[in-house]
Amino acid sequence: MKTPDVITSPQSKRIKAAVKLLRRNHRKQMGQFLVEGPQAVREALDRQVELGLESRTAVLDWVGANGAVVELFITEEAAERHSEFVDTVKELRIRWNLVTEEVLTELSTTVNSQGVVAVCAQLDVEITSVITPEAQLIVVLSQVRDPGNAGTIIRLADAAGADAVVLTSSSVDVYNDKTVRSTAGSLFHIPVVTGVGLAEVTELARARGLQVLAADANDNAHDLHHPWDSGLDLSARTAWVFGNEAWGMRSSDLELCDDSAAVPIYGKAESLNLATAASVCIYESARNQRM
Repeated sequence: MKTPDVITSPQSKRIKAAVKLLRRNHRKQMGQFLVEGPQAVREALDRQVELGLESRTAVLDWVGANGAVVELFITEEAAERHSEFVDTVKELRIRWNLVTEEVLTELSTTVNSQGVVAVCAQLDVEITSVITPEAQLIVVLSQVRDPGNAGTIIRLADAAGADAVVLTSSSVDVYNDKTVRSTAGSLFHIPVVTGVGLAEVTELARARGLQVLAADANDNAHDLHHPWDSGLDLSARTAWVFGNEAWGMRSSDLELCDDSAAVPIYGKAESLNLATAASVCIYESARNQRM
């Protein structure tokens, strides 16, 4: 593929089409989303290489299946700094565009753009393909509205070796630019299910032999650091459910879970940030399951 001309106008059809993906309704309509920054773009391209999608035609025939890179926008400076990106898109025959810094800011939502943005196909995963009789650890986000928290939890679930993350239909859009950025590329490593109800998730998890634990500091919650006092088994196959940042788990949602556990507060802090509490819970299960 020959080197394309540099796009210098924000009014370019390619740029205007990509900019629309900053809107949720258009992302849903097109089945695509934007990925910004070298780390996330690298993970997306590496995934595509591993999957063996060797032509843009194949990518477009498989939109929505595996997060395939559909198109790349990169500045000349970034193309020199990350020449492997250009080599990969040429090899896989993916459409790519050289753009000016000014034009790239139309696609970027960060203060200081790092010079590269990719259009990717959404990663649609069926819940029955990840909550299986073999699954050990599932992370469920119910009514989690903050994109930074959601993205961070996806990243830590990936790091802890969880089987999948499920965002209920009442949670933030996983393809929100801040959510994608907060995953730091983990969105391309771990299966993520979206658009399901909590009742559907908990019912399927229980049917597949997983215990369903709510992370919630209610009066009946077990102390996460002393589970043996209450017979809570953190080595068991588990689906952890995390609720809203402000009000936690609703009573009706707690009723869908088998039990609940809370991270103990030893100091004077009123509470923990959701992502911080989630990291403790998820890693406690991951550690106990590997002992």
